[in-house]
Amino acid sequence: MNSNFKTAMLEATRLTRIGKLADATAAIRRALSGRTDPGAAAAENNHAPADGAHNGPHIWDAAPVRPGSNEFAVPGGPDTQVGVAAAEADAAHHTAEVRPAFREADVAPEPFDGVDDFADGVYKHALQTLHYKLYSPPNHAQHGLALVVMLHGCTQDPDDFAAGTRMNERAREQGFFVLYPAQPAGANPSKCWNWFKPVHQHRDSGEPAMIAGATLEIIREHGIDASRVYIAGLSAGGAMATIVANAYPDIFAAAGVHSGLVRGAASNVIDALSVMKRPRSLFSPSAGEHPPVPTIIIHGDEDQTVHPQNSEQVLAAALHTSNATATTAGPQIEQGESRGGRKFTRSVYRDTAGNVQAEHWLIHGGGHAWAGGDTAGSHTDASGPDASRAILDFFFAQPGSQLRN
Repeated sequence: MNSNFKTAMLEATRLTRIGKLADATAAIRRALSGRTDPGAAAAENNHAPADGAHNGPHIWDAAPVRPGSNEFAVPGGPDTQVGVAAAEADAAHHTAEVRPAFREADVAPEPFDGVDDFADGVYKHALQTLHYKLYSPPNHAQHGLALVVMLHGCTQDPDDFAAGTRMNERAREQGFFVLYPAQPAGANPSKCWNWFKPVHQHRDSGEPAMIAGATLEIIREHGIDASRVYIAGLSAGGAMATIVANAYPDIFAAAGVHSGLVRGAASNVIDALSVMKRPRSLFSPSAGEHPPVPTIIIHGDEDQTVHPQNSEQVLAAALHTSNATATTAGPQIEQGESRGGRKFTRSVYRDTAGNVQAEHWLIHGGGHAWAGGDTAGSHTDASGPDASRAILDFFFAQPGSQLRN
């Protein structure tokens, strides 16, 4: 590693600490390409965030609570089916540190070690702490593998979600890492991601910032291929997955939303209760919003917890683009049936270049559960179709992540 590279990395670290994340990312990109002129930052980052503090997440204190029988039941709460009920008063929020993703080009792949691992981990910044579990495949000593981030639903935890989705088994077969951030009961009584609160709906703020920060730390520590990083989730996790993916399109190449809701669907608990049962009009993007990341949406048409029309909202958001030449001509529709006898309709939307922009799977007779999941985990429907395989097929067919400035 030459001295110019080291100098550039020190500069990137300094920029990250003062909140200039786009400038830090540009510094690393210049270092990897052999350029060290700091004056290039302005040209490469004309959308760099302004200096200053952003709202961050709660000070989290993880508590090991096992999943209950009803994903959306509130312990000791009223007779509702939503686990989003929580105190409206938020604690002080802090900016989460998000390190630029990079891997050194001069690091040679290490030998195949033949051992996999599923270990606890912690991501910390200042007073905030995010606990997680990380699955490392047998070939994890090699650099340049993919990473899938999985966000559990309410009442679940990483172990439960991993068992129900069988994602670790897929990762072992195909050779990629899986990161499972954990939402503790201290942040939400039913361990739901707080997708319905404005502080958790934006870049550099709240839970999205912590999830992105943990993801970038894993990318850095394990030499992940930064163009193959994806995020998926179930229910409240699905709602948070689309928020995080579209807040950080420079990190995530695609998103998977199973039984979830569109970003910005609600702004408080009452809104959340309402839209889960009766969705509003179709998604309306904010001015200046980034083009959406490619998204696969899976939803049961008999879901009694999150109305299936919410999946149409997620689809509308995934198909929105400010570029008129990138609109699709219409979906390719396929009718299918799983080995377990569950029928489904799969609609594939492509842009004018032929790239898949979105997939929408409507599972006929499916409820609020991970399709094709293992009964070893909660909230699964073993009759299929296999949501994990569908999501991975969609992810790994993507051309890769590009910075969308």
